[in-house]
Amino acid sequence: MLSYRALIEVTNNGPYVTKLILPMPVQIQAGDVTSDMFSVYVERKNRSTGEIVLTSRTWLEPPSLPSKGYRTVTAAYPCDEMGSPAQTGTFAALEMAYGPIYPLGYCQASFGMMKNEWIFSDYRVTQIKELAGDPLVSGMVFDTCQAELCPQMDGWVNATSGYEPLPLNYGYWEPREPGQRPLVIWLHGAGEGGSDPTIAYTGNKVVNLSGPDIQAKLGGAWILAPQTPTMWMDDGSGQYGRTGKSKYTQALMALIQEFVDARPERVDPKRVYIGGCSNGGFMTMRMIIDYPEYFAAAYPVCEALYDETISDEDIQSIKNIPIWFTHASNDPVVKPLETVVPTYQRLIAAGAPNVHFSYFDKVVDDKFLNDKGEPYEYMGHFTWVYVYNDDCVLDFDGKPVVCGGKEVSLFQWMAMQSK
Repeated sequence: MLSYRALIEVTNNGPYVTKLILPMPVQIQAGDVTSDMFSVYVERKNRSTGEIVLTSRTWLEPPSLPSKGYRTVTAAYPCDEMGSPAQTGTFAALEMAYGPIYPLGYCQASFGMMKNEWIFSDYRVTQIKELAGDPLVSGMVFDTCQAELCPQMDGWVNATSGYEPLPLNYGYWEPREPGQRPLVIWLHGAGEGGSDPTIAYTGNKVVNLSGPDIQAKLGGAWILAPQTPTMWMDDGSGQYGRTGKSKYTQALMALIQEFVDARPERVDPKRVYIGGCSNGGFMTMRMIIDYPEYFAAAYPVCEALYDETISDEDIQSIKNIPIWFTHASNDPVVKPLETVVPTYQRLIAAGAPNVHFSYFDKVVDDKFLNDKGEPYEYMGHFTWVYVYNDDCVLDFDGKPVVCGGKEVSLFQWMAMQSK
């Protein structure tokens, strides 16, 4: 039996195995391997128990889709050992269909309280068509995973805060640019809590914040992704409630200050930006209300802090903080008329000079197609997709956001904010 390497891509819909890399016994050239030469079978397994796990279309639905079966090979070609195409070589790459309507490629699953965990994708690749050579090559079977590769995670480091009452795990990424750089904090949603901090930056496409496009817009920035053991909305009851409180507020602030203070020559304390989605959007609001003097800007996404819990004094204390909200009007999970819409309107009425709100009708992803060949539409809660790709450019009135005399995107605007 032969081994294979699995290439993982963190997409708008989370991480998928998009490509398998197979060592070949002979030198191959373009055209020698074809998409119909191999059969690809996979079983998605719980890493701890080895049990095959079921998949749901979204985490709001019960498990209903298969977690074992055959994946469609869409392309095959010679490559190097990392999967990059080559004219000739001793490795073959098999690209496979992936995305929301192809759940067999998904690398995580939800186990209890909507907590995502990495699963093991156990592949068996069987050669079903002869490979030209002297002699002909046939009968190859690849069924041992040699490595799982995810280049987007390169440079990310995991650590734990030193706050003794309640230490928190986190992941971070260091920019290459010298000198003091801004710090961008991302607070995950409900599905990314737990004890594995890699989930906090791969359960959704957080790694795109360390990618070249957004890093160029920020001029190089640290990315910090803290993780809560339960959820940010846990007020001590272990439940999702409407109190507007979190038992993690002091622990999170201790983590942030510890991280900044440990790097005085590398992190600019005047440019600390905080944001997050859903549960993390709730915590973003909680943090700027509790520590209004600390952050240079905030970017809450589908934020879940009920407006009824925000006092008029809170509005006054945060109205001068640069804030960019993102939400969708058809969000069925965090209803904007109970959260972001009235809060935004109160801030504007209070005279907030630098508060913006990208309010989408729905969440559509043109990087994936549905079964009709149209751009895939997520449920309306998934507005983080627009944030990770820096597609937020319009304000609540539908006009472009203008800062410094020019139209800007969310991260271009962020880079212009400083205390």
